[in-house]
Order: sequence, then C-alpha cells, then structure tokens
Amino acid sequence: MPLLKKSSSSTGSGSSSSSSSSRRIDDMRSAEASLVEYADRFATGATQGGKTPGTGSTLPSARLEVFDTEIPRSAVPIKGAKKCVFECKSREEAKNDDGDRLFVHGVKAIPEDGAGPTPYEGAPLVLLHGYGNGALYFYRNLLGLSDFYGTVYALDMLGWGLSSRPPFKTPEDTIEAAESFFVESLEEWRKANNLEKITLGGHSMGGYVSVAYCERYPERVDRLILLSPAGVPDFKPDPEMRKGLPLRMRLMIGMASSLFERGTTPGSVLRTLPESRGRAMVRRYVEGRLPAISSPDEQLALMEYFYTNFVLPGSGEKCLNRILGPMAQGRSPTVFRIPKLDVEEVAFIYGQLDWMDPMGGIDVKLACDKLRKDGKKAPRVEVYGVGNAGHLLMLENWRGFNAALIAAGGGAIPVDSTTPFQFREDGPEFFQPLQWQQEEEKSKKFEFNPDEADPIKS
Repeated sequence: MPLLKKSSSSTGSGSSSSSSSSRRIDDMRSAEASLVEYADRFATGATQGGKTPGTGSTLPSARLEVFDTEIPRSAVPIKGAKKCVFECKSREEAKNDDGDRLFVHGVKAIPEDGAGPTPYEGAPLVLLHGYGNGALYFYRNLLGLSDFYGTVYALDMLGWGLSSRPPFKTPEDTIEAAESFFVESLEEWRKANNLEKITLGGHSMGGYVSVAYCERYPERVDRLILLSPAGVPDFKPDPEMRKGLPLRMRLMIGMASSLFERGTTPGSVLRTLPESRGRAMVRRYVEGRLPAISSPDEQLALMEYFYTNFVLPGSGEKCLNRILGPMAQGRSPTVFRIPKLDVEEVAFIYGQLDWMDPMGGIDVKLACDKLRKDGKKAPRVEVYGVGNAGHLLMLENWRGFNAALIAAGGGAIPVDSTTPFQFREDGPEFFQPLQWQQEEEKSKKFEFNPDEADPIKS
C-alpha cells in the first residue's frame, strides 16, 4: 500500500519527529480502513425490507477500493521547492524520487460482477469533500449511490487527507491561483483515470472548487451537484452589526478576524495543542455536531480520521483566507459565476438545518430561470433539501442525502427513503429556523446582471 513519506524539506528533525509523523499517518490509514468497513452497513442492499443498518442479509452490490493516482507536479501551479511537506508514494518509488510526481488519494465504489446495469446513463460520479474533511466522509453513502450511479469516486483533494501535501505556495496571491491548485490537480486526476467526462459533486469547500473546475473545463462535466456549497451568496458583513455587542465579544470577533486574515487555520491551532487536548476538542466536536452517529466505535473511527487529517502538516487548508472571508463569505461569490457556466444541469442540496445559506442556491436558480425565460443560455438549476440534517448532511441523514443526490441525477427515489424537498417559488417553506431566514426579503432583491458580474475578483 502506498505510504506518506516525510521529505527532507519538512520542518522538524530527529527520530522523535519522524516517529510521531509515521504514527499519525498509520493512525489515519487505520481510521480510513475502519470507515471502509463501516460502509457495508450503509449499503442499500442492507436496508431493504425495513431492515436496519448492520442487520440486513443482502450483500452490497458494490465494493470499495482505496487507490492512489499519480499526477505530474508540473501541471499544478506551485512555486518554490519541489519536495512536498508529505509525499504519497510506494517505498520503491521513494528511492528514486525526483520530486516531479504527486499523488491523489481516493476511494471508489465499484459495482460487483453480475450486479447488472445501473440506472444512471451519465458519466461516473466524483465527490469532493469539504474543508478539513476527506474522501471517507462519504463512507455512509458510497455503496448506496453506486446502485444508481455505477462507479462512484470520492477523493482526498490535493493537500488534504492521504493525498500529497505540497507547500501551498502559488505563483500569485490571487483567488484564481488558489483555485487552480485544486482545479488543475483534479483535471490531471481525471486524465490519469481515463474519464472522458465526470458527474461532479462537491461538498462545502469542495462545492466551491467544483464550480471553479466547471468554469475551466465545462466540456468535461456531465452534471454539477453542489452539496451545501461554500462561497455562493454575495454577502458582505455589516460593521454596524458589531456595535450593539458587548466589548468583550467585539474584541473576540476582531481578534478572530485578524488571525483569519493572517492565515491562521483550524489545523494550525490544533497542531499547537497537546495531543490529549486536541483529541478532546475533536471528540466534543464530533459528539456535538453528529448525534446521528451513536455507535462508540464508529464515533472513534471518525474522530481519529478527523484529528489525524488536521494534525498532519498543513497544505490545502491554507487556501482558506484566499477563497473565503472571515464570515465564510466567498471573496468571489459563485452566485455570479454559476449562471455563466457552460454546464446544462446544476443541482444544489442543503440540509434543512444547514448553517450554509440555502438562499444562495435559490438565488442562483431564480437567476438562471429568468435568463432561460428571456431566451439566454444558462444552466437548468434545481434546489433540494434533506430533512433532519445540517451542514454535514451526508452523515446526519445518509438515506435522505442519497435520495437527494439520486433525484439530482434524475433518478427515482429508493423505496426506503423519504422524497427530498424540491424548491418551487410558490411552494412551502422548508429550510429553518436559522438567522438567515430573517434576511429573506433582502435576498429576494438579488438580481443577476451578466454584464456587471465579475467571475474572478482577484
């Protein structure tokens, strides 16, 4: 199995540092393997006839396979030393490393022989994770989605998970250069895997990257599915909102914003903490954000996966303040960019209790509907909602998430799933009850002007 090898250009020295890094890599691999095992419990075949996960007698109709794809380093816009902070390669390859190769790690669900044709007639589904996550955040979904989509890929984007972690040093300090780090590595991965086209699905930050990829390579995308995507609304924080807050709160917000703009990331903070304290923070996060995961062993595997992903040396995480602002607003909002995409089908999927603003997706739909009504070219857009779920909807309500993703691909809803909400202008309200709802009237005033929208605000 490929390994992550610490390079000579990494910070730190001595056997203690090397041993600690090797242990964390092994820990992440072990956590990944555990989540792969758990995936079988959430296969569609194991839930037919009302059976609960882990009790079904029907075997999954697909299998999971972890794999690595080599891509040329020269294709990714990185300046400076060739060596990565961490490099993914086999022991034999490490002996003759010239620094010209990177690896993208991933997992794929492959239909078993004899499983029969799958309903989806489009290109294979490729899933990109959100900020600080990895490919195995989709462990509850991959096998079930494979029943409809056929082969399904989930990737560790470059600089995250068990993919190579090159220094995040782009030729220019611009939004476009930061996007290119991920876009070009994804394109090289597609070419290396001989995929003529892909159905692209991205969660949170992965959704933002997916939009940027579609702008550059629209001919390679069959359909775009945005899963609670980051950076959609044109949101500008109002400084007046702080004036009514207590002094201590204003100071805390000011300090946090300052650290954010200077490039401080959640991972950089976690690495400064003693391991016991860092793990305790991650445990509280998982237990608080994901009560739907009640199995202690499953919780432990997810905690380990999350923790080790963040404490390995930082790379892709450093895009954060280049792409988003301190309030998670897009510096180049995709609400202006998606209507210009040369992709026929676009779908948004949000959790009912999502903290990511669903009005961003709704604004895009309304703008594209208007453009199409006026005889102009624009994607056909739909917005879906998953009940009893927030931002991590793929974990919080895996059945509902799968159903929505299948609906977004034009498929029939599985018999054991609830039909996902689908937005209509004259339909009922669904997303609730978060603060952004109070801005509904303001949001309705959004108007897309293709002559004024700036696709990249560098």
